[in-house]
Amino acid sequence: MSQTVFITGANRGIGLAIAKRFHDAGDVVVAFSRSGDAPFATQVITCDVSSLKSIKEATEAAVTQFGAPDVVIANAGITEDGLFMRMSDDALESVITTNLLGALRFSQQVVGSMLKQKRGSILFVGSVVGLLGSAGQVNYAASKSGLVGAARSLAREVGSRGIRVNVIAPGFVETDMTANLTEDQRNKILSSIPLARYASPEEIAETVFFLSSDNARYITGAVIPVDGGLGMGH
Repeated sequence: MSQTVFITGANRGIGLAIAKRFHDAGDVVVAFSRSGDAPFATQVITCDVSSLKSIKEATEAAVTQFGAPDVVIANAGITEDGLFMRMSDDALESVITTNLLGALRFSQQVVGSMLKQKRGSILFVGSVVGLLGSAGQVNYAASKSGLVGAARSLAREVGSRGIRVNVIAPGFVETDMTANLTEDQRNKILSSIPLARYASPEEIAETVFFLSSDNARYITGAVIPVDGGLGMGH
């Protein structure tokens, strides 16, 4: 039976691979995108996850058209790196608003409809950085670690209604973001990864697909690392 999947940030990188995985499985993929571009979506709905107003309007339109989602994937995120002592307040606020508040607000707007159908999976796309830490990424690490506490608290609230809430924590992935690293930066990162390579977006997508399936129906409140051993279970 096909599922209805709501996903943010499905226009590139990890989000694009996730959308494709569900699309290829025959699921209804509703993509929420600021740019309005998501090639593997059944329907694209314009949404800026840094705006509560935009989230409310977009999710209301989606639930009206497609009904309650079976799977919710909060994937949209940004980075604005820099040393903490020199980091602007705008860099702090924009990253935390998009990555943390955006994920929570988006989930909050749709969880009510999921409670009524008494089933579903909510998945936050976190990061190994949120658990391991990374110099120059205080804002990003704070936003991603916040998802862990939020997911585990929400899992306790809605578990009795058949809704599971988990976090996936990718390591370094071959995306446009990592493609901009210098060779020295790439070599330094690779030297710290036991598997000595970056992940592909498709490897992240496969884990997301599993966690959203009935095969993972007894997994909730979990943080699943897909990081080549970089975080070693942090």
